Amino acid sequence: METNIDYFLMKTKVEGLDKKFDLSDIDSRKEYFEAKAGDEIKKLKEFFETNTFIAYLLGKKNSGKGTYTKLLAEIFGKDKIGHISVGDIVRAIHADMEDPIKKQELLDYLKANYRGYMSFDDAVNALLGRDTKTLLPSEFILALLQKEIDKRPKSSLFIDGFPRDLDQISYSLFFRNLINYRQDPDVFVAINIPEAVIDERMKNRVVCPICKTPRSLKLLATKEVGFDQEKKEYYLKCDNPECNGVKMVGKEGDSMGIESIRDRLELDQKLIDKIMELHGVPKILLRNALPVAMAHDLIDDYEITPEYSYELAEDGKVLTHEKPWATKDDEGNEAYSLMAPAVVVSWLKQLVKAFEL
Repeated sequence: METNIDYFLMKTKVEGLDKKFDLSDIDSRKEYFEAKAGDEIKKLKEFFETNTFIAYLLGKKNSGKGTYTKLLAEIFGKDKIGHISVGDIVRAIHADMEDPIKKQELLDYLKANYRGYMSFDDAVNALLGRDTKTLLPSEFILALLQKEIDKRPKSSLFIDGFPRDLDQISYSLFFRNLINYRQDPDVFVAINIPEAVIDERMKNRVVCPICKTPRSLKLLATKEVGFDQEKKEYYLKCDNPECNGVKMVGKEGDSMGIESIRDRLELDQKLIDKIMELHGVPKILLRNALPVAMAHDLIDDYEITPEYSYELAEDGKVLTHEKPWATKDDEGNEAYSLMAPAVVVSWLKQLVKAFEL
């Protein structure tokens, strides 16, 4: 069991603030962030006027890295916050390879900037999946990252998916120098999330077949819910007006939960453990959950992830019920999972502390 001092970093409760905010509404979230972390937001906005930074996001798959970064961009503006996902870069490159002009432009750039032990042709084959036994070399990933950063105006960068292996940690220590962010601070941001939360997120995840927006039947419901009379099961309807309430569907393989990604989760944990041992670089630890026993001293009830259940009314409409979702953390304690904005409040406070603002 970890100490209360460690969990105190998660405190979002403000004495005398009794207002309940709707964390699913963008306008209410803006009020929420100002109420919970107004001083920190002011200091960071002043910092962003003349400074940027590099943050390396480390977290297990489905830990919420993209969601947290989007909320920061919501607070400070997309011109100040940039999110770079190595996985997204690789997927985009596969699409670019279908266009002869983009393909040649990409190959020319990589040929000019890639340096490594593997030959250029072998690295390209590994990138395109033609050689599935060969892992993409770290030096090649660095070149891909450099290309993406070169396309952007300079802003604070949150890099998701690098380092992705133990050998890439050393590269990340000097990465800001390689991309000419020499005077900017850098920070490692590790996300601690119970495996039980990841498991439930995966098992109950559904996606809109049109706009690809993800939701969860159990943990992140939409406004409208339907009932399939033939299958005798509830389903979510996409909230996007352009999708006309289309039925959201499960993703193949998700029913297995975390067992389908067990090896990846173990490697991610090794990475986080190794990073937390580093000296000379600020480190931030974000927690997705905290023990039930101390929750009400540190957070407000509406910051707890709700668990949804459903009831079919006599008129055929589906009634949605919610309650605080309790699960187990990795130490076996009864714990509450937190809503993403509550985790971001902790992030804001720790950023200010890390940069000594």
